[in-house]
Amino acid sequence: MFQNPNFSVFDIHGHLGYREPVRPRKAQHPLIRQYAGERSERMRLSWDFPSPEDQAEEADKPLIDRWSDELDKYAIGGMNFLTGLSNEILAEQIGKHPNKFTGFASHPIEEEDAAGQLKAAVDELGLRGYKLFGPLTPLPFDAPSLEPVWSFAAERRLPVLIHFGLLGHAGGIVHHPNISPLAIFNTARKYPEIPFIIPHFGAGYYQELLHLCWSCPNVYVDTSGSNQWVRWMPYELNLELLFRNTFELIGPERIVFGTDAMGFPRGYPYRYLQDQVRVCRDLRFRESEIELIFGNNARRLLKLDIPTHLSQGDDDRAIHS
Repeated sequence: MFQNPNFSVFDIHGHLGYREPVRPRKAQHPLIRQYAGERSERMRLSWDFPSPEDQAEEADKPLIDRWSDELDKYAIGGMNFLTGLSNEILAEQIGKHPNKFTGFASHPIEEEDAAGQLKAAVDELGLRGYKLFGPLTPLPFDAPSLEPVWSFAAERRLPVLIHFGLLGHAGGIVHHPNISPLAIFNTARKYPEIPFIIPHFGAGYYQELLHLCWSCPNVYVDTSGSNQWVRWMPYELNLELLFRNTFELIGPERIVFGTDAMGFPRGYPYRYLQDQVRVCRDLRFRESEIELIFGNNARRLLKLDIPTHLSQGDDDRAIHS
């Protein structure tokens, strides 16, 4: 996969479950559930993912150990889990494999003691960032009541990853005051010490994301997921254009690889990594640039050790596949 055998991928975007529920939400109508199921099954077949019934013999193994095995299987150096059933449970689980996993707090920001919870997650649990969902957050991100959270994150230079854009499977959320990445504009400008990470290339709000990146040097782009939303845009867009346009605007230092790995039996979606590396090599990114995108940017944001080697042929554009 990589020219330099000493480099290992770090994935910034995985999930070890969600707190139930993430937010109080209305139960879906049976017709919407049926529609969502049909679309999900179509995607599963299109991407050749295993069916939910296709559980392996390892199904009884602890979940975090299964993820550890997955990283070994695909030679992934580490993965950051954005969500868990709670901050405490997530910290406990990743603590079983501290050399492979890191985690983010993911409690709702509108809760009364959100800042205190975040401080405890960082100082007591060892979590390294904060994950939020724009379309599930009922307050504007620049609401005065949220300032203690942003002040703490700025003080610690804590990365904050916020999902904007389409949320959920078919039948999910497509309209909300906080659905656009521009919803964080005022906050990102006020707190430039906070690295804000926007996943999935904006998930349908790519132009808005580019505008945000142009204005705010503390905004990073996460590449995670299948990014199939590009097929439903009113203008032509594909994975190559996403990487090329984003690279031209912000360079390789603010692009961060992720998969949105969710669980089993699907396991680690290695195909996403293969497709993205292939695109970067087709675009003739340097090996050092590829290593930034696919691991070292994440390590820097999470304050992890970064390999000290320099790629061979660093002055040449990558031509290997």
